[in-house]
Amino acid sequence: QMQLVESGGGLVQAGGSLRLSCAASGNIFSIGVMGWYRQAPGKQRELVAAITSGGSTNYADSVKGRFTISRDNAKNTVTVYLQMNSLKPEDTAVYYCKASSGIVIVQNYWGQGTQVTVSS
Repeated sequence: QMQLVESGGGLVQAGGSLRLSCAASGNIFSIGVMGWYRQAPGKQRELVAAITSGGSTNYADSVKGRFTISRDNAKNTVTVYLQMNSLKPEDTAVYYCKASSGIVIVQNYWGQGTQVTVSS
């Protein structure tokens, strides 16, 4: 099993910045891609950014140039960060961390979510 604990959400004015963190612990031996997703009220959950164990990244078009995903692979924990700059009201959502583990059989784990609210 793997546990994901998120932190860093909050309320910020448009144009401001926030940094989200997601710490993975437990069975992290075969952890692979980690990513951030978000879900706004009445909308489907969408991918924001993802990063592989080797550091390759992928971003949604709506956040390119504003958000940066990074990853710290330590011995007993893996932490993924999402630096969010130039925030817009449309970035308001619950942000979820996701981690994929395994090679032949892939399991996905989700964090509990953290609220990001951007006021205009």
